[in-house]
Amino acid sequence: MENTCNGNSNLIIKQGEPTRVPPAEETEKGLYYLCNLDQNIAVSMRTIYFYKSENKGNEEAADVIKESLSKVLVHYYPLAGRLTISSEGKLIVDCTGEGPLFVEAEAGCSMLEMLGMAQADPMVLKNLVYEIPGAKHILETPVFTVQVTKFNCGAFAMGMAMNHCMADGISAVEFINSWGETARGLPITIPPSLDRTILRARDPPKIEFPHDEFLDIEDISNTHELYNEEMMYRSFLFEPKKLIRLKNKAIEDGAIAKCTTFEALSALVWKARCKALRMNPAQQTKLLFAVDGRSRFNPSLPKGFFGNGIVLTNALCNAGELMDNPLSHAVELVQNAVKLVTDSYMRSAIDYFEKTRARPSLNATLLITAWSRLSFHTTDFGWGETIYTGPVGLPEKEVALFLPHGEDRKGINVHLGMPASAMKIFEEEIMLI
Repeated sequence: MENTCNGNSNLIIKQGEPTRVPPAEETEKGLYYLCNLDQNIAVSMRTIYFYKSENKGNEEAADVIKESLSKVLVHYYPLAGRLTISSEGKLIVDCTGEGPLFVEAEAGCSMLEMLGMAQADPMVLKNLVYEIPGAKHILETPVFTVQVTKFNCGAFAMGMAMNHCMADGISAVEFINSWGETARGLPITIPPSLDRTILRARDPPKIEFPHDEFLDIEDISNTHELYNEEMMYRSFLFEPKKLIRLKNKAIEDGAIAKCTTFEALSALVWKARCKALRMNPAQQTKLLFAVDGRSRFNPSLPKGFFGNGIVLTNALCNAGELMDNPLSHAVELVQNAVKLVTDSYMRSAIDYFEKTRARPSLNATLLITAWSRLSFHTTDFGWGETIYTGPVGLPEKEVALFLPHGEDRKGINVHLGMPASAMKIFEEEIMLI
């Protein structure tokens, strides 16, 4: 199969036929429980990892990655199964041991040419991740696929699509780092803890908090009309010096004593986006982001917990209140959303889903996904750390991605999409820092 990159017929990616990679040894069969925190985010996470070594070509890359995948799946056997629906009407894994789909591919370009094209059109990277053509719904989609693409410069890319119901970012990093250790002939540093029944809902369910993450807000600002315009996607770089200036600005009026980079940046983006979308001052607006609950559960989740140990939290206020007050006010709202996440809040969220089967609503909402804290770049299959790693594809219109930047990863790239006229206002607001 051939995919033409970016309309340039010289740059073609030739994909081989997909094959299955079953675990190297017999693994447990039967149904594997997915908890309520897994049910909410059953979407495909597509990530890409580029490698190039000065003293090692790409000839063995596909074989090394395939063989080590087979071995690591013995420990992570649910990834070798398929999704189905349980008797309760929820997603569950049927551990068939069939293994994920694996594809070998060749690109008629160098890695640098590919990365250059991706800067102009991020969707080019989709060619490096295998997805089943024509899959109509989640049960037709594999839980996990892998594509190894060799470039004509001796570099290669490993593209992975994994259903988010199988793992959050932290679990995905632990899995892929274990896979890299296996490829290098090393024992796994953090063996997975696979039991998700520790996050079962209580019987009867006990909802103790308002769960505004599910609140469906009325769009009184008619922002949906703005979205009829052409969408623009931009990245805004916050270098370490700019991030320090931003944090100083957040605390300059003395309303808050301190804040984290994430809190200050989330507050700024939320505030600027409300202004850019010309929200009615009376418009309710919501900020959603994930908090790692592993250490916040009581008792803490076991080391190596494999699954979704994250909980969505939220901040809610009127757009006018957000725009008219100093940055410190928005930062405080973000800080309160973080403080909200306690053991009882997370148990309540699990029980809320048990009772309502609700999905978080994204009306008048900004959802922030922070990759800046995840160490996907450390994965080493024997070719050293990645040259580049990141998510594939563009964020949804309600989503802002925080991606690490620079060799020391201390800068942050804010990547988001908005209608063209709104993007101009957003840029002006961001430049004020």
